[in-house]
Amino acid sequence: MAPASSRLPESLEGFDNVWFPYGQLKSSGRPPVAMSTEGVRIHLDDGRTLIDGVGSWWTAVHGYNHPTLLAAVQRQLEAMPHVMLGGIVHEPVLRLAERLARMTPGALTKTFFSESGSVAVEVAMKIAVQYWRNKFDQKRTKFISFTGGYHGDTFATMSICDPDKGLHSLFKGSLAEQHVVDLPYDNAQAEKIADLAT
Repeated sequence: MAPASSRLPESLEGFDNVWFPYGQLKSSGRPPVAMSTEGVRIHLDDGRTLIDGVGSWWTAVHGYNHPTLLAAVQRQLEAMPHVMLGGIVHEPVLRLAERLARMTPGALTKTFFSESGSVAVEVAMKIAVQYWRNKFDQKRTKFISFTGGYHGDTFATMSICDPDKGLHSLFKGSLAEQHVVDLPYDNAQAEKIADLAT
């Protein structure tokens, strides 16, 4: 796909109606405007081209406009754009779950689908809490994570990010307190972490 040559209409005022993520509401400037994508490139309305090194927050890891993915999306849109996975199921979910079960080792044969990374981490946290309650009748509610980690932007995921130096330090005191520790570099440090888990 060739770079877009068109520019945004001068009259477009929607900038004032978007609260951009990771931006201060009143003082953040206008971000660049993407007009088209191609492979790892994002073409902007001012003629510049960016190389996207984070894959659109890890959602375009195979590049933009990949022909195989575009064809699959088009087929799915024509059949059924979306059906909730709650009390009903559809063939693409069943096929993907079966393929994942074949690829994973041992007893890892179930897939819980979620719509984002933060939600996936929160689901894993809920599963861990429920596991301890169901199997051992223990109310284990604290988690261990490592200093400097990033796990998402929802409340539960922010609680396992670094509360002092991390992206979400502003929310310290509003979040559940967890055990955020340095990555162990020797057996003594690893034993301290093991003690937290008991």
